[in-house]
Amino acid sequence: MSDFQLYLQLGFEHILDPKAYDHILFVVALCAIYRIDQWRRVLVLVTAFTIGHSLTLALAALDIIRVNAEVIEFLIPITIIITGLFHVFKTEAATRNVRWNYAFALFFGLIHGLGFSNYLRALTMGDESIVQQLLAFNIGVELGQLVIVAIVLLISYIVMTVFKVKQREWILFVSGAVVGMATMLLLA
Repeated sequence: MSDFQLYLQLGFEHILDPKAYDHILFVVALCAIYRIDQWRRVLVLVTAFTIGHSLTLALAALDIIRVNAEVIEFLIPITIIITGLFHVFKTEAATRNVRWNYAFALFFGLIHGLGFSNYLRALTMGDESIVQQLLAFNIGVELGQLVIVAIVLLISYIVMTVFKVKQREWILFVSGAVVGMATMLLLA
């Protein structure tokens, strides 16, 4: 297995690791307000998150910036809670005002990228081919996020189509669950 494949797989598995469910929660929170026919918007939204995430991950992995890990571990659940609450209280505005969603995703991606930096820095310590490893890792992260997006959109389609749950009720349920789980992360 090449280095590229290895880091691609590490990024993919890291996102889908149930032990590190904070990232899964954030992607679920991002998707909560969308229907399956809006998959293009979700794709752009998740990619905006990945761009922010990739930028700070690269800066931290290259040792250009350093941030206290405890502060980042505190901020990550905060970003999830803010996203969930935004959807609870501003559901119609959130689906119409897509630019704000992209800006939030990009900004929160910056914070989440710092959360991965210690993990990736430990993996790449002293390695000279870090740019290729960063690229592969971030592509793996994006692919993992797309798996989560596909699952969330499919579940929302089934819930709203088969079980006839109204979109507003679905958004409240998913966002409330995400906020509750992120609050538990924050208090842990």
